[in-house]
Amino acid sequence: MLITFEGIDGSGKSTQARLLIEHLAAEGYHPILLREPGGTELSEKVRGLLLDNDLRIDGFAELLLFSASRSQLVAERIRPALQSGRIVICDRFYDSTVAYQGAGREAVDREWLDAFNQRVVGGLVPVRTYLIDIDPGEAVKRRRAGDRMETAGEAFFGRVAAEYQKLAAEFPDRIIKLDGMRTVEALHAAIWKDVQALDLPPPPRDPV
Repeated sequence: MLITFEGIDGSGKSTQARLLIEHLAAEGYHPILLREPGGTELSEKVRGLLLDNDLRIDGFAELLLFSASRSQLVAERIRPALQSGRIVICDRFYDSTVAYQGAGREAVDREWLDAFNQRVVGGLVPVRTYLIDIDPGEAVKRRRAGDRMETAGEAFFGRVAAEYQKLAAEFPDRIIKLDGMRTVEALHAAIWKDVQALDLPPPPRDPV
């Protein structure tokens, strides 16, 4: 089972992904937490390039770098984990590329990007995506002095946030939108309640 977390930088999605992993582990599961970009040797090197403030990267080149990292992550970590019956939690997935590179960078049109994303992940679709929704202005207040992606500007993050809203409306059965202004505890409680309603397998008897 693949569960993903989405939201603009500063939304608190990474905190919620970590809390879900901890809760699943406490229930006897052996989940795996991955991040994008990253999670493999190649993907971590790509991450370094993408977050480097000293580099100027074309929007389409940026899209291809994120996608290369994701393709490697799916092949090397996600699919093997899913095939072994583990629950995989991913901090960002292809919805981020739609929001950030598609809408934020305005690199390519949506129809082309949707088809490309499915080629990148081999048709893999998350069972559930939790979108932590927060106003871009509030997210700026929460963020520290950031990397290349986090300093992209107000207009950029406005486009990203708007695209996330469109995605949530387009895929209501998969994407659960949650108010990022709620407390950390309240958000986690809502996420855990929804996770329990999913068709979770019973926890394994022995450690994986």
